Amino acid sequence: MGFYGDHVLPRVLNVAMANREYANIRQRVASTLSGEVLEVGFGSGLNVPFYPAQVRRVVAVDPATVGQTLARSRLAASPVRVEFFAGDMSLLADESIDHVLVTWTLCTIVDVEGALAQMYRVVRRGGQLHFVEHGRSPEPGVARWQDRLNPLQRAWAGGCNLNRRIDSLVVAAGFELATLDNFYAQGLRPMEYMYEGVGTKA
Repeated sequence: MGFYGDHVLPRVLNVAMANREYANIRQRVASTLSGEVLEVGFGSGLNVPFYPAQVRRVVAVDPATVGQTLARSRLAASPVRVEFFAGDMSLLADESIDHVLVTWTLCTIVDVEGALAQMYRVVRRGGQLHFVEHGRSPEPGVARWQDRLNPLQRAWAGGCNLNRRIDSLVVAAGFELATLDNFYAQGLRPMEYMYEGVGTKA
């Protein structure tokens, strides 16, 4: 990822993604997790305080390992065991996970279809993908601005895309949408159109 992506950007996001509104969203998205959880895009552990007591273990995946350092105090305060997985998700066993948690990460993964396919593979039957992501707005004017701003966004935000249709990606991976809520968070509309939901592996 380079020095910026590995060392600078995680520190920027640790501050930028820690506001009260996002914390409330994280708490909602994580509220029904239980058992064995795979968190893709662990970052600096901003979701850690919201892991419910029903979670036995979290397998954390993130290519920028500096996030583990930034997460130390959160991990120390949490009773949930977190294990960091440095390998490719393809090395995880089939149907070995109860739930997958992904927050503001699908926008950045280069092979997002491949990553979602791996998430689907590792989740047990009846298991769920819990997600919140920003993505393409249904409003044409906002969507046009997302397309215009996307190259700039990708350059400074580590490859983050403003205009992915998150619901379509989740469904294409095989998940059935159990819930989906779309809304604008506070801030500039092209950056803040949210997809919050749960996808189930039937």
